[in-house]
Amino acid sequence: MNTATASTEIRPFRVEVAQTDVDDLLARLARTRLPQPAPADDWESGTPNSYLAEAVARWRDGFDWRAAEARMNEHPQFTTQIDGQTIHFVHVKSPHEGATALLLAHTYPGSFVDYLDMIGPLVDPVAHGGRAEDAFDVVIPDAPGFGFSQPVVETGWTLTRVAAAYDALMRRLGYDSYGIHGSDNGAMVARELGLLDPEGFLGLHVLQLFSFPSGDPAEFEKLEPQDYAGLEHMQWFQSVGGYNTMNASRPQTIAAGLSDSPVAQLAYSELFNSFGNGTSLVPLDAILTEVSVAWFANASAGMSRAYRENALTDAEPCVSEARTGVAVFADDFQTIRVFAERDNANIVHWSRFERGGHYAALEVPDVVAGDIRTFFATK
Repeated sequence: MNTATASTEIRPFRVEVAQTDVDDLLARLARTRLPQPAPADDWESGTPNSYLAEAVARWRDGFDWRAAEARMNEHPQFTTQIDGQTIHFVHVKSPHEGATALLLAHTYPGSFVDYLDMIGPLVDPVAHGGRAEDAFDVVIPDAPGFGFSQPVVETGWTLTRVAAAYDALMRRLGYDSYGIHGSDNGAMVARELGLLDPEGFLGLHVLQLFSFPSGDPAEFEKLEPQDYAGLEHMQWFQSVGGYNTMNASRPQTIAAGLSDSPVAQLAYSELFNSFGNGTSLVPLDAILTEVSVAWFANASAGMSRAYRENALTDAEPCVSEARTGVAVFADDFQTIRVFAERDNANIVHWSRFERGGHYAALEVPDVVAGDIRTFFATK
């Protein structure tokens, strides 16, 4: 095959895990040895045994991987090579003419699975009580190192490089104009795409803008009462964010355990359940689907190394001029507008929701889809 042709080829993809791999997972789960429990079996010192025991029992005896696999395969999936890296993605076209192209960028430790519940409402809003003019063509890639965008073949996959690859993907699919939505890692990729601001870029809609105090006392004079609660949440998250340090410094060390033990993979994915300090609404089967994808794809090393790649960069802080929308959920990282507007000069949409958290696409997908429609309807 011609190399130049192969480098831009888009190939159909299906999630088809061999039965031997499923059997191996179940056998490993049957041999689970939990750690000695903490004196208080709660989330204060990490993933508690009580949660793991329940989740492992469900994973082994009640969770239907084949049903989850079939649900993923309801949507057209593909792989292509961009910048030397295999990228796996979902691409669903709207039945409505003139649909806006939208890329959905996932979380850590998530994958394209984050957005399965949002595909229908975004692609066919009429079937969900909406308007045809609010329809989207949806593209959902697995970031390099995540899900089925494996293996990572070289170093250097920073957020900036991922953003450039996503732009290349959208152009390859024939879109000369598109927007992006993201949360967590996906929100940071979305902001990088805003900094890149490619021709035809319609803007970014995110659940977080990770802007922090600069130390300027004048910033604090502008804070509103709810912003102080946001500062407290920042402090809480820093106190439980040990995985940040581990991933950014010793990714291969932690990946050795995660790649050999599905229960370690589950425990290390505690953010799905613990980010909101006990408020998570993510269903257990959704968590098990996400963790199963990471397990079967052997993605833990790539997922962890993504943090190290960004930790090694020394890029100067930049102000984004891109059109930006923010949706803040009650039990998520609380983006503080004073700090966000310092770093992002064109925030044109700001909304708050009293139900939902860091993984809102898995918790309240219709709400997230609705806010995305509102933002892009005024493009």
